[in-house]
This record gives sequence, structure tokens and C-alpha cells, in this order.
Amino acid sequence: MTFHSPTSSVVGVGLTCHLRKSYKYDGNKEAVKQSSDTQKGHPGYTEDEIVSYDFNSDTHSFTLNPGVGIAFHLHTVKLTSWYDNEFGYRKRVVDIMVPQAFKE
Repeated sequence: MTFHSPTSSVVGVGLTCHLRKSYKYDGNKEAVKQSSDTQKGHPGYTEDEIVSYDFNSDTHSFTLNPGVGIAFHLHTVKLTSWYDNEFGYRKRVVDIMVPQAFKE
């Protein structure tokens, strides 16, 4: 499920997953947090209380906000993330094009 916010390009995404294996929400939070520290630009992670406007001009592919997600039980989880459809997309295109420009 996606929902647009009262900004021109920020989008929220609510992803509900039904999983075969049992799931620990805190484990996922830590995995995304570690990934955001090691992978440049994607994903982002915040535990701050935020609103859609906070993501204007944000260059992350998406930013997970674990405080808004929920684990319903061991096999169903809802994750919520935000992204700026314009800036995030442009940043990923540049990330792909720059190495190609310097290839021999």
C-alpha cells in the first residue's frame, strides 16, 4: 500500500508481509540500521518522530521508520518507509551513471 502525503514528491509505503518462518521485528530493525550505516544512500533508517515533509530532498532509496511498523504475530509484519520520489530516484541514476562514465 502506498500513500501520498501533502508534499509534491514524498511517498509513504506500508508493506504487509505474511512469512513462512517466524519473525522478530527487532531483528529486522537492527539489520536495516546496520545496512543504512554501511550502504551509501540506501536504505535510510530513523527512529525519530517524523512527518512526510521531513523527507523533501532526501536522497535515500527509502527510509525505514520502525516506530510506525508493527509485528502482528510471529508470521505477519507491517513495515513503513518513506522516500522522495524525485530526489531518491535521481540519486540512484547518478550512482549508476558515474561509474559508467569512467569505464574504459
